[in-house]
Amino acid sequence: MRKTVIIALILSLSLPTMAWGPRGHRIIAEVAYRHMTKKAQKNVDAVLGTHGPVHWANWPDEIKSDTIYPDSYDWHFQDMNPGLSDSAVVAMLTDYPKEGGRLFMKTDSLIALLRQDRNNKDALVFLIHFIGDRFCPMHIAHMDDAGGNKVKMKWFGQNTNLHTVWDTKLVEYRGLSYSEYTEWLEDLYSNHQKEIREASWEELTVSNYHITDSIYRYQDTFDGNTYHYAYRWVDTMEWQLYQAGIRLAQLLNELYK
Repeated sequence: MRKTVIIALILSLSLPTMAWGPRGHRIIAEVAYRHMTKKAQKNVDAVLGTHGPVHWANWPDEIKSDTIYPDSYDWHFQDMNPGLSDSAVVAMLTDYPKEGGRLFMKTDSLIALLRQDRNNKDALVFLIHFIGDRFCPMHIAHMDDAGGNKVKMKWFGQNTNLHTVWDTKLVEYRGLSYSEYTEWLEDLYSNHQKEIREASWEELTVSNYHITDSIYRYQDTFDGNTYHYAYRWVDTMEWQLYQAGIRLAQLLNELYK
């Protein structure tokens, strides 16, 4: 019992930095799997098991308190300062900063590893997870407030913070399972697949940075009404989830063709 309590405590301490939370990452992986070619599905499943991207999508968050990858904590985010120009944001994609996280650097290194050995299971699982992280606004948020973790909020009367609202609360707002949510997103955005695939990573990252900036600006005038917050931001959150799924599929189709 004591061991169980300790493990639960450790996991609870790590939750505020989980991008999208379990449901969000499964939604992204499910969208991706549906848009992978049959050959890519077969090749990825050979590494991860049937429907592997969905089943393994949250593993990188689950092992944060394990010693297997002790340095992996800051691979999940790349916090930035406010007020950056678009060119400064783009520069960070290749000229990796020394502080604020290692998300961009680690994503690139994982892709390079998989080009050499696509049977590297851990690299594949981390990549699936980190592509999702790259579309979470609070994972390129401000360094001075730990990516929104220090920005206190209430969500339907419960104490929380800005980071957690975007990780989990908004995703859970509609009360849909990950498979139901995937269907919902396909109904909403399937006709936007071409524009998502054709966008550059520079454009996608700058767009996410501007979303993050808008979230902070809204925070300054937020009236505390959770319904108002959800009404303003749930569509944006869903668009980010769908984009992440389509771009993950595009990448896996290339790596596992």
